[in-house]
Amino acid sequence: MRFGLEGRSVLVMAGSQGIGLATARGFHALGARVCIAARGAAALDAAVSAMPGATAIQGDVTDRGDIARIIETAGPVDVLVNNAGGPRAGRFEDVADKEWTAAVELTLMSAIRATRAVLPHMRAQRWGRIVNISSYGVKQPVPDLTLSNSIRMAVLGWAKTLADQVGPDNVTVNTICPGWTRTARVTSLLDNQARDSGVAADELARGLVAQIPLRRLGEPEEIANLAVFLGSEAASYITGTAIQVDGGIVKGYA
Repeated sequence: MRFGLEGRSVLVMAGSQGIGLATARGFHALGARVCIAARGAAALDAAVSAMPGATAIQGDVTDRGDIARIIETAGPVDVLVNNAGGPRAGRFEDVADKEWTAAVELTLMSAIRATRAVLPHMRAQRWGRIVNISSYGVKQPVPDLTLSNSIRMAVLGWAKTLADQVGPDNVTVNTICPGWTRTARVTSLLDNQARDSGVAADELARGLVAQIPLRRLGEPEEIANLAVFLGSEAASYITGTAIQVDGGIVKGYA
């Protein structure tokens, strides 16, 4: 299989830990020129120290000025991985207007702004890859993740529409829908649920794993494997898709 990533410029948003970091490492291993962006300077430094030649840019994906600076500093981008932490869990009646607005900025507008900035180069060279990291909640809503389930559906609709518009320029747009994965985000969700329910986080984790046909959490590298594939030449005829990597937890076929 030919990945064709040698020398390609890859920008991974929120790439200093978890799925973002695993994705950056995957592209780096195949010879891509990797740049990662994230808020924490220490985490960025630690991430790039293990990837010789990789670069890091500090910035917040919810800040439009930071996104513009990140894209300008990174230079022409061939592969963009849109990634960000998820909005907080909560039932509908517990979510205030300002949290809806913040979730839109974090989950939807971060991807739109970064993509808008990199598309002119991709279209001009008639080659590009947009890969969005989302959640299996777009296929099967996750209980009490009101903000995530809602706003990530907007990302899906935008990505599907964009795929049609940029396809003639040989730019693909795909979305990955991870299931429960061993990340800081999942640990935080379990800890918060444990605090609210009075049930130990370990017990909640065991109950969660019991719902997954493969009976385990996913690893960040397992999500990254698909991200690297979709960002490569090998996936040249795949666009407009939303593919779950979830251990089988989604019960539907779509």
